[in-house]
Amino acid sequence: MPVYKAPTRDTRFVLNEVLKLEQYAALPSFESTSADMVDTIVEESGKFVAEVLAPLNLSGDQQGCTRHADGTVTTPAGFKQALALYREAGWGTLAAPEEFGGQGMPHVLGFVVEEFVSSANQAWGMYPGLTSGAISAILAKGSPEQQAKYLPKMIAGEWLGTMNLTEPHCGTDLGLIRTRAVPNADGTYAISGTKIFISAGDHDLTENIIHLVLAKTPGAPDSTKGISLFIVPKVLVNDDGSLGARNAVSCGSIEHKMGIHGNATCVMNYDGATGYMVGEENKGLAAMFIMMNAARLGVGIQGLSQAEAAYQNAVKYAQERRQGRALTGPAEPQEKADTLFVHPDVRRMLMDAKAFTEGMRAFYLWGGLLVDLSHKAATEEERGLADDMISLLTPVLKGYGTDKGFETCVQMQQVFGGHGYIEEWGMSQFVRDARIAQIYEGTNGIQAMDLVGRKLAQNGGRAVQAFFADVDAACTAAKTRPELAGLAAQVEKANGELKAATMWFMQNGMTNPNNVGAGAHHYMHIMGIVALGFMWLKMGTTAADALAAGAEDKAFYETKLTTARYYGERFTPDAGALRRKIEAGSEALMALPVEAFATA
Repeated sequence: MPVYKAPTRDTRFVLNEVLKLEQYAALPSFESTSADMVDTIVEESGKFVAEVLAPLNLSGDQQGCTRHADGTVTTPAGFKQALALYREAGWGTLAAPEEFGGQGMPHVLGFVVEEFVSSANQAWGMYPGLTSGAISAILAKGSPEQQAKYLPKMIAGEWLGTMNLTEPHCGTDLGLIRTRAVPNADGTYAISGTKIFISAGDHDLTENIIHLVLAKTPGAPDSTKGISLFIVPKVLVNDDGSLGARNAVSCGSIEHKMGIHGNATCVMNYDGATGYMVGEENKGLAAMFIMMNAARLGVGIQGLSQAEAAYQNAVKYAQERRQGRALTGPAEPQEKADTLFVHPDVRRMLMDAKAFTEGMRAFYLWGGLLVDLSHKAATEEERGLADDMISLLTPVLKGYGTDKGFETCVQMQQVFGGHGYIEEWGMSQFVRDARIAQIYEGTNGIQAMDLVGRKLAQNGGRAVQAFFADVDAACTAAKTRPELAGLAAQVEKANGELKAATMWFMQNGMTNPNNVGAGAHHYMHIMGIVALGFMWLKMGTTAADALAAGAEDKAFYETKLTTARYYGERFTPDAGALRRKIEAGSEALMALPVEAFATA
């Protein structure tokens, strides 16, 4: 059976030593983030997921969800009880605003819990995880009455939420949606239409589900400019907060999916269901992006979380499985064979996984801190800089994080050889569950186009120029240290490739937009390589300082420095090859007529 133990030591290292959360103690919501408090949250949440959620992961995958004749859904055994324990422990309220029953702590600590939950049981974690996006939209665009009516129950985990965007004929192109919202005399709307791929669309975990639904009102523009957002509860809520009649919304079917079987991905039917407009008419796209951006950060974390779980199991297997001998001679002559760890190719896969997971963890935690600083920093300038940076990096966190997360899961399955292909070992579940993260909340191709098509040019390129400068400054500082000079030079070179690719887009994108589309995915990956290199410079510097100060945990910090060196040697060279792919342009890519792709 697969194992999982939350990487609490590494997480505490990033939060307390690299990001130094205590330095922000004067800011709102950071008052309680002492090192001791951070340690407690990290350790206790890690313990919770290992004891409560991880044991349900394999069984949830095998059992899946069941739809009943009345359109309701039952989740796998143990899921409902696990939510009750999660709610009782208060993990879902950690970073929610205090005025609606949350604990008001920084988002960066909420991100820690998201990673641990998703590693332990991604399908289960999607139920409360999606609720966070719905909460964000209602906080930003909902009326005070809507906030008072829905948020306390949602934040407490007594009600969960969903996002209803996709329809059978449209996914990314939301301007094509057909779901209609017809005004009623009492100010509500009658919502009619079908939505597909709705994660957690129905379930038995809570007594109510708050659906956020995109729809068009009569006479609205037939484009994205005509989209409005509506709250559509599964069960109507009376003015006093009590539950009323069942709304006209139901699950038509459950999608048969490659993975995340424990999460009910539903076809949702709205048959004149009562809905309540959120924000202004025809302004639903802005509210939707609030949900999407929150969800995209969470999905980026999912890429890491599955890679981490798969990595842990591959390490355990490599320690125990004996096959062949070391190329340099038997490592353990008294045994009939050496463990898999003696084989360089197995080491390659495990070191790739280690360098990615630890670098990506630092990247998303830094991203979480940026989210906090964009709202809580002391000055308007600091808030603006943080908002610029997290806006730029969100598609990279999602796109690069999930591409590499899936790749890592596949490689960890490979460590098992034939056993990795057998269900009882659980490795196929990590691969299957990780795959969806590259697809939902905007496919990674969309993330790449968002990055190069919107984020680079935003505010005159202010964010990307700040990113370049931050990386260069870190490289300059690290070059003075012998243990980091090699990595600094490698990251600096990769950052140079990123700058060159950016300039090439500026020179060639306007004349032929296909040049941008053809290179967007490669550009996103260069930025991901540089971002993780930036993180490894930060972690390497911290580790070197700790060793110089005589830190007790010497092996931990020495391992960090070795892994940082490996990252520089094995990851950063890819930036140059990716830049050359970008500069190949789009001519050959777009040259063939459609009929040339026919195979018969």
